[in-house]
Amino acid sequence: MTIDISKPETTLRDAFLRMLDDYDARDPENGEFYAAGRADFDAYVLSLLDMERGVNLPRGWVPCSNRWLVDDAREIVGVVRIRHNIDTPFLTEEAGHIGYDVPPSKRGRGHGVASLRAGLAEARRVGLTRVLLCANTGNLASWRTIEACGGVFEREFHSEFFGCAVRRYWIKVPQTQAHGALAEQTVRADEWGL
Repeated sequence: MTIDISKPETTLRDAFLRMLDDYDARDPENGEFYAAGRADFDAYVLSLLDMERGVNLPRGWVPCSNRWLVDDAREIVGVVRIRHNIDTPFLTEEAGHIGYDVPPSKRGRGHGVASLRAGLAEARRVGLTRVLLCANTGNLASWRTIEACGGVFEREFHSEFFGCAVRRYWIKVPQTQAHGALAEQTVRADEWGL
């Protein structure tokens, strides 16, 4: 199995809509984050590409690269967002540089690790050397994924925004290509033990 790491693109409309259907059926609360893609997919993709270039950002937002992980069956198995900086109080305290999601039916297969590693490669590309990640303390899979990718635990705190306990981690961004396949934007699943 290979996983392609793609910028958002309109040719992935069907895969994206299937991902939304998966969230609607199994995890609707987290699927709300992607709802704008169902309303007007082309505009949604354009907004994500603009966000990466720092164009038309909503007030208080920072440039952010979005990457979609697509498997051989043309299914989106992971999404990762890499904020180019965390120059807002919310990002500095509660959200960090990288956020990632795995659609509900794709969980438990290593796609979270693949998503985060793709995010670290993009973080390196945009010049970051150290990144902050935050995870809901109750989401064991998320903070274990962060730890598997080199996350060093800093502290735990209660987030008023998220209404739960959150764990903060720092990861030193590898400055060399750990997996040659990433340079080609394709990852062989067996290289990461998926």
